[in-house]
Amino acid sequence: MPETLPLQRHPVNRLRQLPVRRIVCFTPFVLVAVWAVGNWPLVASGVGRLGGADISWLLMGAVVTGLCWVAASCVRQGTVVERLPTGRLLASQFAAGAANHLLPAGLGAHMVTLRFLRGCGIPLDRSTAALALYSLVEAVARSGLLLGLVLAFPDALRLDELLPPGSTVPTALLVAVAVIGMAVIVLLSIPRLRRFVTGFLSTALTDARALHKRPARSLALWGGALAFPLLAGVLVCVALALELPVSWPYIVIAYLAASIAAGFIPAPGGIGSVEPALAVALVTVGAPLVVATATVLGFRFLTVWMPLLPGVAVLAALVRWRVL
Repeated sequence: MPETLPLQRHPVNRLRQLPVRRIVCFTPFVLVAVWAVGNWPLVASGVGRLGGADISWLLMGAVVTGLCWVAASCVRQGTVVERLPTGRLLASQFAAGAANHLLPAGLGAHMVTLRFLRGCGIPLDRSTAALALYSLVEAVARSGLLLGLVLAFPDALRLDELLPPGSTVPTALLVAVAVIGMAVIVLLSIPRLRRFVTGFLSTALTDARALHKRPARSLALWGGALAFPLLAGVLVCVALALELPVSWPYIVIAYLAASIAAGFIPAPGGIGSVEPALAVALVTVGAPLVVATATVLGFRFLTVWMPLLPGVAVLAALVRWRVL
């Protein structure tokens, strides 16, 4: 009788068994917890200060938070020629806000919106082009508002107190040129990638021209994009509730500068990057550290933690009803 060979047991690759996605998603929360423990006296003072805030201004901040989802829906509608169902569009953007805290660099919100657009019958290439147009217009509006306010209030941000002396700006320019040059080399050396990028840009430009020929779509696109950065209005409401001794244009400038700076760190929902950037920006425009910390905590509670569970519930409902 033939001898049966013993089964060979392959060594288990324990690295593959690690829940990498969960680790990545929870890393920002861990970083925030570590920062809070290391700065607990400051956080405790901020929470105590927030407990004595004017409740009417906090309620106004909650209303402004809701208006930001309306602005985001307007921008999404402005990125496509087709008429999107208003109720489902608004619900999808509310759900996208919750999904945005699960994946980095805004991927969660883009994935929800992509599935929504595909469910509305928009082809994949045009849906992807709509997402790219949304990101571009939102960045242009945010940067344009910041530039206009800085020109109007040139003494708002005292950046000379934050930037270290030396070759910081030349180094940043050198890195930017190197990244752009590397991207060009990669595109020129990979024909398939070059054809994909060329086709994508052609579709995006065609859709952009068609949208700007429709006044209603142009108004929704740029009007919503200019209104969405006014999420800073929530920060202003919290600052007024805490009697922050800083004028509202300076607070708006601090928010826009901090949000742009935090955007370079691909953390889910900006958790772990927006908080320190916003606190530093508020201190830069003249806010006391304790009150600035309390303002940031109240702002993040209204815009992140309070809508998170309802947003997850709406997301689950939209998936169950096959809207997404």
